[in-house]
Amino acid sequence: MGFKFVQKLPDPAEIREQFPLPLELAEIKKKRDEEIKKVFTGESDKFLLIIGPCSADNEDAVCDYANRLVAVQEKVAEKIIIIPRVYTNKPRTTGEGYKGMVHQPDPEQKPDIYKGLIAIRKMHMRVLQETGLSTADEMLYPENLRYLNDMMSYIAVGARSVENQFHRLVASACDVPVGMKNPTSGDLSVMLNSVVAAQHSHDYIYRGWEVQSEGNPLAHTILRGAVNKHGQNIPNYHFEDLNLLCELYGERNLANPACIVDTNHSNSGKKYMEQVRIAKEILHSRRHSNDIKNMVKGLMIESYIEPGSQKIGEDCYGKSITDPCLGWDDSERLIYDIAEGL
Repeated sequence: MGFKFVQKLPDPAEIREQFPLPLELAEIKKKRDEEIKKVFTGESDKFLLIIGPCSADNEDAVCDYANRLVAVQEKVAEKIIIIPRVYTNKPRTTGEGYKGMVHQPDPEQKPDIYKGLIAIRKMHMRVLQETGLSTADEMLYPENLRYLNDMMSYIAVGARSVENQFHRLVASACDVPVGMKNPTSGDLSVMLNSVVAAQHSHDYIYRGWEVQSEGNPLAHTILRGAVNKHGQNIPNYHFEDLNLLCELYGERNLANPACIVDTNHSNSGKKYMEQVRIAKEILHSRRHSNDIKNMVKGLMIESYIEPGSQKIGEDCYGKSITDPCLGWDDSERLIYDIAEGL
């Protein structure tokens, strides 16, 4: 038993020095951050779409996908802000399976986290450089935040991490929106408690330092559905669910009460084509209730070039190796439908 120490990893400052973000890209991200922030504060009525592959497994395919988003973004720019999902850390319920590019820069090779840290920074930077779209990723490992936070405009805390104190504390130091998913049990109080914690200031230990955070007023909720004790999916995107979340927000003294709805995972039962119907139902709920319209700031959609999913080693370009995703044609059509329905 015990640890086997494989290799000493460079700290974020070393990686950022080795692969610095050019000033012009930093300026692009800064402008994007301001635009996205205004959605959460209510200064902008634009709608957010955090869209892309379940897992960013291949740099060329991810950048190909992100470049396709650019032309669509230009056509819907008056109504929608698109944030590409570039998810490089994947939580695994049992600990088995592909854990993301940070672990395996090549899914068919053995883990190499040193190469993985370099690979994820280069990929996020390439997306920003080629498209002008700053990215979203999941904060699975809070210690890894500073390898990428100079390029990310959106951060998610997953259903298995949302109750963890360290995730909440680190979220309180982020200067971009951090979405807290409801836990797999579906308990909304856990998710809301996480938002409360992230919006407050804290003193804590981070990477060997005593640090202080000011609190993140852009921390918010993400509804992703739940699973009951029988393993059955329980969606939480319906009108009644959104109305309940509005009421629960009203009982708490929180800045910028906001929600993103995840159209996949337990909301769709991982039936990826259901995302189209779910997105349209949420838009209908927003049209029906001003409270819901003001609270629901956007959607999270799993989408890639090819529809569905594949096993590692099948080598179908642009097809998910984790959860099944919408294909490009359906995704493009859905984005235009969303813009029309806002």
